[in-house]
Amino acid sequence: MGTTFETVMRWFPPARRRFDREAKRVFPNMKRGARAKLGQDMGRQMGRTLFEIYHDAEFQTQHHKFNASGPGLVALKEAQAAGKGVIIVSGHFGQWEAVRAVLKMHGLESGAVYRPNKNRHYERRMLAGIEAGGKPILATGRIGTRALVRHLRDGGIVSILLDEKYAEGVRIPFLGHDALTSLSAAQLALKYDLPMIPAYGTRIDDGNAFRVEFETPIPHTDSITMTHEFNDSLSARIMANPEQWYWMLRRWDGA
Repeated sequence: MGTTFETVMRWFPPARRRFDREAKRVFPNMKRGARAKLGQDMGRQMGRTLFEIYHDAEFQTQHHKFNASGPGLVALKEAQAAGKGVIIVSGHFGQWEAVRAVLKMHGLESGAVYRPNKNRHYERRMLAGIEAGGKPILATGRIGTRALVRHLRDGGIVSILLDEKYAEGVRIPFLGHDALTSLSAAQLALKYDLPMIPAYGTRIDDGNAFRVEFETPIPHTDSITMTHEFNDSLSARIMANPEQWYWMLRRWDGA
């Protein structure tokens, strides 16, 4: 799967152009050859990620692949012990399902928010994979939001990928450029007094192992400041390992 996606990024012009447009925005001085290699490396990483999510039930059991650390994991366990819900925020970086796999290793389970896909085959496979990582799986939209609030108020954990473009979002810097960003995670954290914890599953070694880091919970201030802090957190991860972020999200369209 990784080789297939790498080949697409090498030989499929629309994919190359789309990647180039986004990468040039962040790395304007990067040479063409280096940018092409970055795109191919990203394709290989994302192909592997998709394959792992397709087979998430098996992936979740491979505990030897996950090295977990960070103060956020302690804070998460403390909140759960007190009967409080937790919001985990991450992005399409590394293998985000590794975060939920680590929680299962620790006897916890996280639901997730996802955006339904119009491709029926892809949607069926992805939803089945995501459900294997933890439930409930909540679609974006009004009905999903109501279920999300109930889950959090009942003391549940939910994981949200905050690096997609949201039309109802506000313009907040991301990788140095304003991007429409949803405030929903921070608003929920403030309204229900819940920890909002950035967490990332970074590929290490040969890419088949993962360093899963739970950062310190973002301090409660206001929704824009908190979301800005998350964007800065994810941006730092991407700049350290740019090939591990999915650059095809059209992150800055319309911002």
